[in-house]
Amino acid sequence: MTDTAPTAIPPTSQVTLADGRVEIAPGSPQPSGPYANEDLLPVPVEKRTWTTYNFSALWVGMAHNTASWTLASGLIAVGMDWKQAVFTIALANVIVLIPMLLTGHAGPKYGIPFPVFARASFGIRGANLPAVVRALVACGWFGIQTWIGGEAIYFLAGKLIGNGWSDAGKVGGYPWTMWLSFAIFWAIQVAIIYRGMETIRRFENWAAPFVLVGAVVMLIWMSNKAGGFGPLLDQPSKLGWGGDFWKLFWPSLMGMIGFWSTLSLNIPDFTRYGKSQKAQTWGQALGLPTTMTLFALLSVMVTSGSQAVYGETIWDPVQLAAKTDNVVGLLFALVTVLVATLSVNIAANLVSPAFDFSNIAPRKISFRTGALATCVLGVLIFPWKLYSDPQGYIFTWLGLVGGLLGTVAGILIADYWILRRGKLDLTDLYRTGGRYWYDGGWNWRAVVAFAAGGVLAVGGASFEPLIDGRPVPALESLADYGWAVGLGTSMAVYLALMLLRGRPAEREA
Repeated sequence: MTDTAPTAIPPTSQVTLADGRVEIAPGSPQPSGPYANEDLLPVPVEKRTWTTYNFSALWVGMAHNTASWTLASGLIAVGMDWKQAVFTIALANVIVLIPMLLTGHAGPKYGIPFPVFARASFGIRGANLPAVVRALVACGWFGIQTWIGGEAIYFLAGKLIGNGWSDAGKVGGYPWTMWLSFAIFWAIQVAIIYRGMETIRRFENWAAPFVLVGAVVMLIWMSNKAGGFGPLLDQPSKLGWGGDFWKLFWPSLMGMIGFWSTLSLNIPDFTRYGKSQKAQTWGQALGLPTTMTLFALLSVMVTSGSQAVYGETIWDPVQLAAKTDNVVGLLFALVTVLVATLSVNIAANLVSPAFDFSNIAPRKISFRTGALATCVLGVLIFPWKLYSDPQGYIFTWLGLVGGLLGTVAGILIADYWILRRGKLDLTDLYRTGGRYWYDGGWNWRAVVAFAAGGVLAVGGASFEPLIDGRPVPALESLADYGWAVGLGTSMAVYLALMLLRGRPAEREA
């Protein structure tokens, strides 16, 4: 099969401003047709208004959430001490920041979301492959976070209403009131996402400091219970710094990277609103690694304190907050959990799949319709099972996610930075028969690179507790390095296949 590309590159209808940002030339018609709709078109320069603070607040709001808390506390639960857990998380977030900034660059420059950005490498139709994979991962995360939020409502209502609520009859292993709480939190999120991106930006701006204060209050409460900060830091590692630790460290590191590997792909969904490259670069650099490291420290100190105070490691902050007898303190803690969960779930797990599902059929699926599809699928993946066990949560769920999405990141980075040198044609990203059409809308080279990277990244991984065994036992030695293996393999394979085809010719106005 041969590439079907036009014999001549049509005149561009885009203009490059002095600061490097690109938009459709004034007076030129907006892209139209079956691969364009209002939500997927480039954001006009005058509407790219997010500042460094907006991006920093976005990350503070997303990082300060219950799932982030359970990353660090989960590492304590499987045997690390606080220094080992914080070190693992800090290193992971410095590493994942690199692809975050590389893929985020296309957002403020061209004003395009992730699925349109992926069209340059996968093809206009082929971009649905990474978009749907990313969307399904987001559905899983949405379900987990919604379950956490529902749990907070359940405990909060139980303290206010009493045993009639907490000890209600069980359905499917949980009280029916827990299912009702899950449904209420689900409905709250649907209502917020329907108000659009500007509402999300405003929500993140005030949610970020509120959640940080809540985490500090929980730390002070636990230190008082434990008799000072000493017991919070004195809990010893069950692993030491020898072979037992390093055996656990590598899959944990890949799991921590996998936690934000989703955002390292779809960060253009947010950076497309950026006022400048400086705004998104500094906003992310200040907001992600510093925030995650601080929050990890808070988390492990409180979790270590629970070990000292209650004789057991309580890695779920909702369960921990429920142990207080102070009604005001409980209300504050659980409201903080609710705000934190809303903050991350809407930004990280509804915005992206809404665009991704819209990309499948732009003329039929709007941003809001895509968001609703995410909400439904997030329930169908049974999030209560994924979240019930830290071993499965960190190593199975996060490890598999990181491995698969690392392959996509490798392809996007190789195509945009190495092959195209950061240059794209906006009009052709929406046009049948243009330079991104490849073979019937698919770039088979990207698909091959994705498959190769995916098999090596997750083929040897343990899928327990989802399924027994490993799909490709011979690849077991690579399983602990899934994200790095997937990214490196897909990047190398994609570059080799594309260079055999010939370097693509890109031109900007």
